[in-house]
Amino acid sequence: MSQISVGTAVAEPGSKAFGAIEVTNQPGGAPVNIPIIIVNGVETGPVLWIDGCIHGSEPVGPLSILNLTQQLEPEDVKGTVVGVPAMNLLALEAARRGNPLDPFAYDMNRIYPGKPDGRLTQRVAWAHKEALVSAADLEISIHSGGKECFLSSTIFYGEDDASLELAKAMGEGWPLILHSPHPSGSPMAAMLEKGKAAITIELGGICNTLPKDMWANVDKIVGAFKNIMRHYGMLAGEARYEGQWKSGQQRAVLANRGGLWVPERDVAFQEPMTEGEVVGRIYDVHGRVLEEISTPCDGEIFGIRTLPTVHAGEWVLFFADRDGTIE
Repeated sequence: MSQISVGTAVAEPGSKAFGAIEVTNQPGGAPVNIPIIIVNGVETGPVLWIDGCIHGSEPVGPLSILNLTQQLEPEDVKGTVVGVPAMNLLALEAARRGNPLDPFAYDMNRIYPGKPDGRLTQRVAWAHKEALVSAADLEISIHSGGKECFLSSTIFYGEDDASLELAKAMGEGWPLILHSPHPSGSPMAAMLEKGKAAITIELGGICNTLPKDMWANVDKIVGAFKNIMRHYGMLAGEARYEGQWKSGQQRAVLANRGGLWVPERDVAFQEPMTEGEVVGRIYDVHGRVLEEISTPCDGEIFGIRTLPTVHAGEWVLFFADRDGTIE
């Protein structure tokens, strides 16, 4: 195994290192950077790169990465784990989806990989991309429902065999793998352009961060990452798998009217539903129904709005248009 460096973080074989990808500075002189944690094993193996907080209102990513890197002992690892707890650090500090200091390129997961001479978020994305594609063999981006929604355990991949293998390696409790045939604006897209495996995972939301729920989500994600490491020979032990996975496409259902969003009492995640089943309603402030939200096709719900206030054009439902199974 050899030394590995990402930004200012330099890890010798059998060590952990902490540093940052330096980007620029704020007007008052404070740095704009991307924090990095490296766990470098003593034997050669893949470089697994894990990204959190491309959206600043999605805390499950940083918490999972911090817990994973704290639990890993370098002498037990073959290869390297690079953890990026907060890709979008200024958005995390503001607890916002994007960096509020940059209204021109607000959502990093739409403008990625940015450009070196662009707006502030574009520059951060570009610096991240340059480090990512040069160092990583495998990449995982962690998302959740943020302030508005809850997302159940779901994986997106780019329909290439290497990324499907990575998705399956998430193991038990991750049965839903959805297609992203032409991903763009994301780290996954940048990796796929280089012929490297990458997936995006979803779990949780701000509504799901009371201690018991938060730790359940973090433990589930950390367990999945350790299963991936066992699958690729980075950790000792035998990986475990679902055995059969459900495949499909995402259908995001948007509100057509603003009002108060009220889901049905018995909404269930990742359970079979038929087209036209009512999932919830949007009411005005006098209690009149403005719109019924129904399932757009046969399939299953994997995410739902949890913020009662809704504007026209905002998400209310994430639905999997099922197209079969994956063995």
